[in-house]
Amino acid sequence: MTYSLNWDLDSLFTGGIHSAQLKAKLKQIKTDTAALGDLLDRWDATSDAPKFQQFIKLITQLQAIEAGLAQANLFVSAIGSADIANPDVAPTEDRLRNLETQIQTVSDKLKKVLVQVPDAQFAAILNLPALQPIAFNLTEMRDAGKELLDDKTENLINQLNLDGKAAWSSHYDSLVATVTVPFHDANGDPVTLSAGQADNNLLGNADPQYRADLLPAWEQAWTDKEQLFADTLNHLAGFRLTEYQAHGVSDFLRAPLKDNRLSAATLKTIWQVVDDNKQFLLDYLDRKAALLGKKHAGWQDVEAPLNLPGSQLHHFTYDEAAAFIIKHYGEFSPKMAALAQKAFANHWIEAEDRAGKAPGGWMESAPETNESRIFMTFTGSPNDVSTLAHELGHAFHSSVMGDLPYLRQGYAMNVAETASTFGELIVADANVKAATSDAEKITLLNAKMDNPVAMFLNIRARFLFETRFYQLRRQKLVTPAELNELMLNAQKEAFGHDLSTYSPHLWASKLHFYIDDLSFYNFPYVFGYLFSLGIYAKAQQTDNFEDQYIALLRDTANMSSESLAQKHLGVDLTQPDFWLAGVDLIKKDVAEFMRLTDPLVHPTPRP
Repeated sequence: MTYSLNWDLDSLFTGGIHSAQLKAKLKQIKTDTAALGDLLDRWDATSDAPKFQQFIKLITQLQAIEAGLAQANLFVSAIGSADIANPDVAPTEDRLRNLETQIQTVSDKLKKVLVQVPDAQFAAILNLPALQPIAFNLTEMRDAGKELLDDKTENLINQLNLDGKAAWSSHYDSLVATVTVPFHDANGDPVTLSAGQADNNLLGNADPQYRADLLPAWEQAWTDKEQLFADTLNHLAGFRLTEYQAHGVSDFLRAPLKDNRLSAATLKTIWQVVDDNKQFLLDYLDRKAALLGKKHAGWQDVEAPLNLPGSQLHHFTYDEAAAFIIKHYGEFSPKMAALAQKAFANHWIEAEDRAGKAPGGWMESAPETNESRIFMTFTGSPNDVSTLAHELGHAFHSSVMGDLPYLRQGYAMNVAETASTFGELIVADANVKAATSDAEKITLLNAKMDNPVAMFLNIRARFLFETRFYQLRRQKLVTPAELNELMLNAQKEAFGHDLSTYSPHLWASKLHFYIDDLSFYNFPYVFGYLFSLGIYAKAQQTDNFEDQYIALLRDTANMSSESLAQKHLGVDLTQPDFWLAGVDLIKKDVAEFMRLTDPLVHPTPRP
């Protein structure tokens, strides 16, 4: 089967960024939002009882508006990612942000109206057959309404956010575009690297000396503009903290935990499991350093590839990658395989390796057509196949929820990373099993270790940094020197003081700290990774796991993370047992890596 490397966006809207369909959609959303606001102003629970037909109309219209906006956002983001130089994307994105603010204002008003509905009437609303599927989501909305200020103030905050959090987040993107790293190529000739190119080389270049030389140049590039990045981070966080304070919230972790439907007790347990079980990963890094001829790994070596003699990794064509994923998905779930095949056949994926594309990869769903779009750059490496499997896991998650009400599709980030990591694990394991030599298997196991090292060590450092930064930011503006010190200390603590070099400017170079709509963007990855490992372990021990897995995914926006795990897995997430089952899977991979590499660092002496 031959598949296209380019996606088709015409099934979303025809005509590109100047699409007449898109303009008509945005105009309709604006009109419908105004009409919804008027309808909400006139709604009275008592007169609408007992059938609450007007309320059902309200909720149905709100969901249609939000689904339409999501469809439009995906379309515009896709165009911008595929062509970063397109000058018409930014103005359209600005129009979308303004629409989003108008919708948020109406949504906030609805939440406050729900607070005023007497408990008995609200219970009757939740029991309506038309609304029972979203009873949990409506309860969330009502609870959120209890913390909102008056309509005028909330509207003002939403408007200020356009030039506040959202603006500082956008400003970060503008700053990163100006970062360049003067360096040299593999032949020693001078070259100027973009931030994205330098980052890719720092983490992925096969030459250890090249990476070691690049790290100080990389740090210097961020040092040159550290005051600008410090201003951006300080003001974004300052706006957020002021917003929290206005709503009577003093705990800066409260909102991200609530957004992820996660308890503080569960997060504490996760970090305790991580801290108690990181030594075997530090041992792995020491072994990796030995293979590189070093006593300790440097920051630039943590995710670096290993190119051992005889490790000729298979170079996948795109069609081979598609077939590989479909085949191994099918071993766990025929429905996962069918969705993957549909994504390839229907041109949902933009994978071409060409200039002018944005870095990274993502998946976004198109709720109005129950489709997805996946963005990445495919170069043929086993890692690219894993990335593709990761994004297709996201797409599968969205697909099994496509028939649910739109509010019921709003799963949180932590569980969003579950299906994607599950899909990635399937393919990464298959890659390792397909290795034709010990050297190739070592190389693939090393690549597979990128995830647990990132989750247990790198992201742990990010969480420690962000926590301490917010504590300090409540008191004052944090200087670049203080930010560097916070990051360096966090990295040393997370990595057990075991590295020879660190990256104190990670706070400036890591996009995750500058995302406006969700703070503490990092810890949900750790939850999703470990949660998926626990599910993966259960899948390997359970016959006909597909139906159980899909049932779990369909409930991801319908209850708390703890309730989800209890209902579908029978486990208590506030206790370490479930998380430790996933850790055991990582330990098996590390043990195999150590066994295979032992002869390379401890050669048998000649008689």
